[in-house]
Amino acid sequence: MTVGGTTVRGVIHWREATVERLRAQWPGAAEYDVSLHDAEPREATPRDTTQHDATPRDATLHDATAQTIPALAYTDLVGRPRPGDRVLLNVGALDRGLGTGGLALIVAVPDRLPPRGPASPGHIVKARYTPLQTMVLGVDEQESPHHEVLRDATGLNGMPVIMADLHSAVPAILAGLREARPQVRAVYVMTDGGALPIAFSRTVAGLSEAGWLTGTITVGQAFGGGLEAVNVHTGLLAAAHVLHAEVAIVAQGPGNLGTDSPWGFSGVASGEAVNAAAVLGGRAVASLRVSEADERDRHRGVSHHSLTAYGQVAMAPADLPVPLLGGEFGDRVLSQARDLAGDSAGRLRLREVGISGLGSALASCPVRLSTMGRGLDQDRASFVTSAAAGRFASTLLDP
Repeated sequence: MTVGGTTVRGVIHWREATVERLRAQWPGAAEYDVSLHDAEPREATPRDTTQHDATPRDATLHDATAQTIPALAYTDLVGRPRPGDRVLLNVGALDRGLGTGGLALIVAVPDRLPPRGPASPGHIVKARYTPLQTMVLGVDEQESPHHEVLRDATGLNGMPVIMADLHSAVPAILAGLREARPQVRAVYVMTDGGALPIAFSRTVAGLSEAGWLTGTITVGQAFGGGLEAVNVHTGLLAAAHVLHAEVAIVAQGPGNLGTDSPWGFSGVASGEAVNAAAVLGGRAVASLRVSEADERDRHRGVSHHSLTAYGQVAMAPADLPVPLLGGEFGDRVLSQARDLAGDSAGRLRLREVGISGLGSALASCPVRLSTMGRGLDQDRASFVTSAAAGRFASTLLDP
């Protein structure tokens, strides 16, 4: 790309550091304090929260000039660093001051590489043609014990499939879903619009540990789920026929990308997921992205992401749950949802959902609720709207 007559190329911003101590760990990931070998003062890049679903973290994550900074290791890829180990870091996103994902990543422990084990099964490559591409066994490929099941699977048999724009909607959807069906078999199908490693998500780790998720499936270039699948279609089929899900939730990993342009956002994939669910005979439930606290007008009320994804990208029928929030803001959301459904010529079926009791359901969530850095108290409508989609989906299940 040429900017102002200068050719600008994408590069990895390398740094070298020594591991000081373990900060935290969860399945597939560990976070460390590391001391930089070449720290030197320089002007920090302002943090940009307009393009990513920001997750609050230690402030030093956004200061690559600090002598000691936190760094994340995906232990399945690089092994488990120890205090005193020399590590190579990728600090590009940290230097840029991004929100979600704006931290140092441990690329290698060069003096103590993981032991080389036997060749793993599977021939599917994810993060393809990058230095960190990883081989996985796809649930749908020939070596998989589930290959025959998926080869013969023809559809979802009416299974509800809930789509969401933001990763932060997943726990709230589950809260509404489990309110009436606490033992529901819910599977999260993570697409590749945001973070590729599912291990980045502490939310998923917490939901899985609490038993709120029956399983996880990473599709496309995303990886690290309980099952791996080539695309959303086979991911949904695996949810239904391998994990025997009653409900599937489809959403990208942490780190929604947007560009303040009508089509330039990763959430368009939620509209494509509607089409995938429909072609497989599932019941698509289009969860709305709503905010009463976002300072950007395009996300105030019903976000333009939902209006575009469901109104223009999705071509198949879907249910459109809208919470009865009440008040002037609730009237705005309801009016926007009615317009969205009305403009779809009957394709989108408006479903008004009462919200009594959803606050208690959200309070029971085993993980912290946060969207764009705002919690339940700062943007209640966002989480209530997602929970309403879960509540509606529960009514579609067999008694």
